[in-house]
Amino acid sequence: MSAVELSGVHVVHRARGAGLFGRDRVHALTAADLTVAPGETVGVVGESGCGKSTLAKVLVGIQRPTSGTVAYRGRDLWSMAPAERRTAVGAGTGMIFQDASTALNRRLPVRRILRDPLDVHERGTKAEREDRVRELMSLVGLPRAVADALPGRLSGGQRQRVAIARALALDPGLVVADEPTSALDVSVRAQILNLLLDLRERLGLAMVFVSHDIQTVRRMSDRVITMYLGRIVEETPAADVTDHARHPYTRALFAAAPGLLRPVDPIPLTGPVPSAVRPPSGCPFRTRCWKADDECAVRMPDFTAASRTAHRYRCHHPLEEDQPSHRLPREP
Repeated sequence: MSAVELSGVHVVHRARGAGLFGRDRVHALTAADLTVAPGETVGVVGESGCGKSTLAKVLVGIQRPTSGTVAYRGRDLWSMAPAERRTAVGAGTGMIFQDASTALNRRLPVRRILRDPLDVHERGTKAEREDRVRELMSLVGLPRAVADALPGRLSGGQRQRVAIARALALDPGLVVADEPTSALDVSVRAQILNLLLDLRERLGLAMVFVSHDIQTVRRMSDRVITMYLGRIVEETPAADVTDHARHPYTRALFAAAPGLLRPVDPIPLTGPVPSAVRPPSGCPFRTRCWKADDECAVRMPDFTAASRTAHRYRCHHPLEEDQPSHRLPREP
């Protein structure tokens, strides 16, 4: 049974400045289908505004879909009674936010921050909760000396470790990490990423890892999801994504952030990302794609399965599966 499954999920917001009777709507997420298996790490990539954070909020029950279903271990989250839903979300999922300095209560010491989820969900006795706090601190490599410290007295890396420990407090089956290292110094990022990798292996967590750092997503994940303008346009095994992605957008993203051992020329993307208020007809990527034609303007392509396992994409004119990125055409 999957840890979480999204089926036909749409999220539509009223546009800012639209007024009380404004008709403009932001299509933050469109027809999202996604299944995360127990123990699997799914990476999510895409430019700013593509819907990554909205997807993360839907996965942990912060954002209710406009339509579609979100199922935890086979049960529809939003058909549950409110009390049951709070228990399912609070105990079954954990979220690691981008900036721990704003995600943690600055007035509470570390001990209280880690104990709060246990208190709210009434896990164990008072003594058992204190034992769990010490266990969590040890799990993420925090010294006992910081238990009574306020978050403002900690380094950025220590604060993120507290945030990770809090997300793990109730032994969730799913952890969603939304840009968990972007607010950290480069020297600290590797430590936090290695910690997440270690925790995933030791605890058997299902994880969704959202990041702008494309190479990090590839390293952290079993499978990579590419999003564009609120849509999932490709799912690729992480080991194959650099050279075997079929969607032009996925390949352009990875060509823009090449590894040091094999430099490649970037693939140009012309023009800005279209507005989510008035997305283009047909394929939303067509306004920036060098392969687009009239067919792309008429119809959004359905998912096509590639020959490789767990690989599918939405493109009328996909790239060749075994065509390395450094051999792709450079003209839009």
